[in-house]
Amino acid sequence: MKHILIIFFIVLNLLAQESREKITIGTGIYTQTQPYKGVKKLLLPSPIIFFDNSIIYMRWTRIGLYFFGEKQENYAWAFSFTAMPRTYGYSSDDIEGMKERESSWEGGLSFSGKLKEFYIELMALTDILDRYDSYVVKTDIGYNFKINNFSFYPSLNISYQSSNFTNYYYGVEKDEANINRKQYISSSGYQFGVQTYIEYPITQKLSTLINFKADILSNQARNSPLINNKYIYSGLLSFMYSFEY
Repeated sequence: MKHILIIFFIVLNLLAQESREKITIGTGIYTQTQPYKGVKKLLLPSPIIFFDNSIIYMRWTRIGLYFFGEKQENYAWAFSFTAMPRTYGYSSDDIEGMKERESSWEGGLSFSGKLKEFYIELMALTDILDRYDSYVVKTDIGYNFKINNFSFYPSLNISYQSSNFTNYYYGVEKDEANINRKQYISSSGYQFGVQTYIEYPITQKLSTLINFKADILSNQARNSPLINNKYIYSGLLSFMYSFEY
């Protein structure tokens, strides 16, 4: 992660324009439940960066580079190259007899569109680190609104996960099967989720950000003998500082 941040700030410095841009940095704690039997939830420190100068952007731990689009007062649309982490998997010590399934980074193409407070994003991503050696397709649809000083960013999302993806994270290979765990080969599937960001300003420059996300696993994942919970819950609690660059 630190290498991604270093690259981001180098590119930011090279592409800096005369106009001043807002950048938000911070830190927080990220947690994610695991659907696997006997595997403990993740609890990780997480850096926070939000920046967008219509050339490059960073949204939490996701980074991107625009290459085509248009931005107006009431609407915007753009195509970009993007990359983000995939925090799935378990170690060989977590489930006896199973090989490690590692987290990865995914990268690919993104299309985003915004009309006033409504937004949509489509992403086609491939496994950069060749963990599951395949692809996923994601769609996010959301709406931004405020209540008093609170800003809300709720969204619905759908992920198409290839058979290689579901087999890597939920499959059981022949040499991993035993009397209590059958061999399991999965097909592709759809995962559905809802999430929201909630931001509250503490001072003019300091704010707090909360993220909550709930995903329901695909039928193919839920049928795996490794799974005892069909939901994945994740969240972030962070504090952020904003300034002009």
